[in-house]
Amino acid sequence: MAADSTAKRAAARQRPQGEPATASPPDAAELQRSFERAMRALGTQAPSLDLGRVAEIQARFGREYAELWRGLLLGGETAADMRDRRFAAQSWRDNRYSSWVAAAYLLHARALLELTEAVQAPPRVQQKIRFAVQQWVDAAAPSNVLALNPEAIEAAVQTQGESLRRGIANLLGDLRRGKLTQTDETAFEVGRNVATTAGAVVFENPWFQLIDYQPLHAKVHARPLLIVPPCINKYYILDLQPSNSLVRYALDQGQRVLLVSWRNPDKDCAQWSWDDYVEQGVLRAIEVAAEIGAAARPARARKLADGDINALGFCVGGTLLGTALAVLAARGQRPVHAATLLTTLLDFTDTGVLDVFVDEAQVAMREATIGRGGLLTGAELSAAFSSLRPNDLTWNYVVGNYLKGQTPPPFDLLYWNSDSTNLPGPMLAWYLRNLYLENRLREPGALQVCGAPVDLGRVELPAYVYASREDHIVPWASAYASARLLGGDTRFVLGASGHIAGVINPASSNKRSHWRVEPGAALPLNADAWLGGAQEHAGSWWPDWAAWLRAHAGPEQPAPRDYGGAGHVAIEPAPGRYVKVRA
Repeated sequence: MAADSTAKRAAARQRPQGEPATASPPDAAELQRSFERAMRALGTQAPSLDLGRVAEIQARFGREYAELWRGLLLGGETAADMRDRRFAAQSWRDNRYSSWVAAAYLLHARALLELTEAVQAPPRVQQKIRFAVQQWVDAAAPSNVLALNPEAIEAAVQTQGESLRRGIANLLGDLRRGKLTQTDETAFEVGRNVATTAGAVVFENPWFQLIDYQPLHAKVHARPLLIVPPCINKYYILDLQPSNSLVRYALDQGQRVLLVSWRNPDKDCAQWSWDDYVEQGVLRAIEVAAEIGAAARPARARKLADGDINALGFCVGGTLLGTALAVLAARGQRPVHAATLLTTLLDFTDTGVLDVFVDEAQVAMREATIGRGGLLTGAELSAAFSSLRPNDLTWNYVVGNYLKGQTPPPFDLLYWNSDSTNLPGPMLAWYLRNLYLENRLREPGALQVCGAPVDLGRVELPAYVYASREDHIVPWASAYASARLLGGDTRFVLGASGHIAGVINPASSNKRSHWRVEPGAALPLNADAWLGGAQEHAGSWWPDWAAWLRAHAGPEQPAPRDYGGAGHVAIEPAPGRYVKVRA
């Protein structure tokens, strides 16, 4: 500290006469105190830091901070990083003070985030600290403050205050609704312009409705495809629009498609468990789909060898499907011939950014509050996922809706994202404890589900496992490790982009790319070794999956004339009642 002070006095003596003084940047101790204040604001105790790394960060921070002050006082360039879209508008450039504020904020934000890398703690603790600091840093952006945001001030002046009136009205409306508006929800209606593929509900119980979709061709393959979507959001992400519907694509490939539409739980569902979702949900859907498929086949081919249907699980739906297949294997049953798992965790060694929400304290809290009965509300679940991308999914709309008085444009994906679901407490607590926290699904016999020991190695069927390379919810290396737990011939394919955009990548758009190896190739021990031997291909992974599925779908036969079969008849048109229930 004494050396720092001497250096500052020496610099002042050497300054040419008439040159403006620059503000003294915070020293290493002040930078650390800023970090500690940020941690306290988040209710987190600041751990020890690598002081050598802190000194490096402080030295660079000090130089750049001094340059910022020099630019402000001398009228030089202090423009914020224009790659940051929060400060990309011309009004941030035109106002020298606003430009300086943005640049100073970005400098401080970078230093605070770099300090998280100097934390002397295990990787998981370090990840939690970085996540917490990121939340604080994003919330503190000057763009979020009316008095510091030149765009919002300019809009208020140009509209003579009308933008502020609209912003207050937007805020009051969101407070009444209990959530932040991300899109114009009046522009969409489930069944009218999202989830529009023709079909009918042919079975329902308290847990789900089963939709049977209308075939698109005169002939279909003998084995129906049963789709199990996640229960943590609505199924129609797989049937958003005709142009990007995975459901419609499968139909166009000659598949007969049935799909599970989960009920949005209410207080009557507060006791539902993981076993209920497996037994009353996935296993019951498999049973009904097999009955319907058998009824549609000619009498001489009612029973197919090695399974009557194929099945696909997405995200948590894939985890439920994998668990159900292990239960069936323990019972000596094989109604499913081949399985597809999309961005699915079976091995929870690395759970990516979601790990920040799961530790012993948080899981114990859920067990104590809702583990024996209760609901995790859709609003809480939505807020948790929005916190993973706070600038894109929270502050962007705070600024636009409230400070600028804008109405967000209609966007079908964000409408789906806002159509949240509740989760039963017992099911969630079991899932967090046994899978996320203790990672017991990968251990043969470590779990009993529906009265059966779970051993994924006994799931000896062809499997197609897809992962997305930039997925922050299901890291692709974890999806790869999950694929290696299955006991059959498994094909692994890696796509570009993230959890949703990687999966919903229609072949017709010719976007992105994917990596794959030759069919039948064994899976190496680790993901990096697999990637080293994989070849990148332009475009969607959908055609590769369609070809794989076709080889396991059985012979073609006349498409059914009516929905359902085997005593299961049309109850109501798709998309059904369950998906329309709002949280």
